[in-house]
Amino acid sequence: MSPTATESGTLALDYTHAKLGKAMILHADCLEWLGRIPAGSIHGIVTDPPYGVKEYEFDQIEKRANGNGGIWRIPPSFDGSNRQPLPRFTALNEKERRQLYRFFAEWAKVATHALLPGAHVILACNSFLAQLVYAALVEGGLEFRGQIIRIVRTLRGGDRPKNAEEEFPGVCSLPRGAYEPWGVFRKPLPSGMTVGECLRRYGTGGLRRLPEDLPFSDILDIGRTPKAEREIAPHPSLKPQALLRELVWSILPLGEGVVCDPFMGSGSTVAAAEALGYRSIGIEKYESYYQLASTAIRPLSRVAVERDQFGLGFGR
Repeated sequence: MSPTATESGTLALDYTHAKLGKAMILHADCLEWLGRIPAGSIHGIVTDPPYGVKEYEFDQIEKRANGNGGIWRIPPSFDGSNRQPLPRFTALNEKERRQLYRFFAEWAKVATHALLPGAHVILACNSFLAQLVYAALVEGGLEFRGQIIRIVRTLRGGDRPKNAEEEFPGVCSLPRGAYEPWGVFRKPLPSGMTVGECLRRYGTGGLRRLPEDLPFSDILDIGRTPKAEREIAPHPSLKPQALLRELVWSILPLGEGVVCDPFMGSGSTVAAAEALGYRSIGIEKYESYYQLASTAIRPLSRVAVERDQFGLGFGR
């Protein structure tokens, strides 16, 4: 087992950081940080990346804030609710898709360096880009181990052809999304090593089973992020604590070790780890989101969640 990095602070290196309970958050570029820390420092990764191409570039954020959209689709308001903007991934051209592929291949290389053998990565994606992102992660050194499907209806897809809505009112360019895929990957086990041997030596190699001897499921029927959580952490792609606490629970098969979110955003994954009593590290490149996480993690970790069917204490 690796050293208790979040307790000793050895993984902070020379980056701005803060400690919050059992968590440590850093203001850093995750590719740089993952490549600099000692090999085998992390027991698992749960993350929702921004895909490193366009949607969080300054000009696109500015367009979103002004209601102009850009790569962000501004959904219509209905039922008295203002819907969150969504990245329009179909707007990526071939050059940008190659950039995205290279980004994830390089990210997988440094993540593989930072992870212990047998450590898992659970990474949010979408149905349109999954095949490209997954292939890049495999090229970077990770094993594809399947998907976790979150059943959630969104406003992504189902649109009529852009600038031809009235001409072709009976056509949609993509199916309306009703699920969110999370890719499951693993750093390869050393040659000849079994999962049992990996668990004994590194505390990794599998996913944590649910109580009462139930296996962790690859279907999670968890809906949209509650308003109360969005008010705590106003991030455009905030995932619900009900979802993240289940994913974070699964990533440490023995319930021990360090879980990392290299694209921390508002700190929701770190908050889920705090709620479960896990040690965690969150990395965020953008100053504004790093500051948001520093204030949002504690209150997010304390929210009660609606879904606690397995008695995991998610609603503590």
